[in-house]
Amino acid sequence: MATGFVFHELYLWHDTGHAALFFAPGLTVQPGEHAENPETKRRMKNLLEVSGLTDHLTLFKPRYATEADLALHHTQDHIDRIRRMSGSGGGDASHLTPFGPGSYEIACLAAGGAIVAMEAVLSGQVQNAYALIRPPGHHALADLGMGFCLFANAVLAIKSARKTHGVGRVAVVDWDVHHGNGTQAAFYDDPDTLTLSIHQDNLFPAASGGLAERGTGAGTGYNLNIPLPPGCGNGAYLEAMRRVVLPALDRFRPEAIVVACGFDASGADPLGRMMVTSEGYRAMTGLLMEAADRLCAGRLMMTHEGGYSASYVPYCGLAVLEQLSGLRSGIEDPFQPVMADYGQQDLQPHQSAAIAAAEALLDDIR
Repeated sequence: MATGFVFHELYLWHDTGHAALFFAPGLTVQPGEHAENPETKRRMKNLLEVSGLTDHLTLFKPRYATEADLALHHTQDHIDRIRRMSGSGGGDASHLTPFGPGSYEIACLAAGGAIVAMEAVLSGQVQNAYALIRPPGHHALADLGMGFCLFANAVLAIKSARKTHGVGRVAVVDWDVHHGNGTQAAFYDDPDTLTLSIHQDNLFPAASGGLAERGTGAGTGYNLNIPLPPGCGNGAYLEAMRRVVLPALDRFRPEAIVVACGFDASGADPLGRMMVTSEGYRAMTGLLMEAADRLCAGRLMMTHEGGYSASYVPYCGLAVLEQLSGLRSGIEDPFQPVMADYGQQDLQPHQSAAIAAAEALLDDIR
């Protein structure tokens, strides 16, 4: 199978400045790296190269999303504001979403990278594709950047695909540890887009991503959140996939599947409190590939979102790309045996109960 891969060096030049994780430094907050810094993406790209896997991927150059592309979802005021601030030295897209000079253009390249990856899958150039892009996008709203996100990359890829390829029903599976509120908002009244978010309950944004958020109007039932308690590992995530995500996909029967792929549900992430391992991400990818083969001729596109452990994100990313491509590099994850032995890595009763609450909502999907 052919797997596409999108990357550009400029993604690493998006400047989020100094911070203490994500708080601005000051006299009582010692400056350090912002959590959303280039290193996790750089190291993932480097490990793919060192492993030799890059040589077996189909490489695509991203393009800059045009203003017309951005306007498929974003308001003109938002586009103009990010461009103006970027051109005058940078600023904050909203609380705790800093960016530097040139970030408007880089964010356009990130959105364009997702669009190119989606086009490659839909045109049949590749079976599936991974867009290693930055800044991320699943928190961005039509009129506001937030949660480190400036433009809604996956949303723009889907809306562009509908315009240029006439694609109809699309499912979005978001396994970033934070709720995919931006993607949810974009399609909240749309029965042709099924949005599924597996996330740590009430982590970010606050009071977002609950079971009651089901969509509105014709879209009622086509937004399904799976908020999980902190401490979930591979057992809970795979159970959520099998009991909620896969049945939802089977009911919906999408023409393509898009994954908002965050690696911040890993057991090493500083911004989440979950315990997923690289093998967990590999297994979840495999389940989605099987669903895509069954439902939509294998059409699967992943766009990179969160993940803030520079040491561990590369191994999670390698596992996902190995699974997508059907190749094994021979590089072993040194963290895997340690995290696999963490207490309560297997499915726990309270985790199963949380999954059952989401499972009860499947009947609304048609």
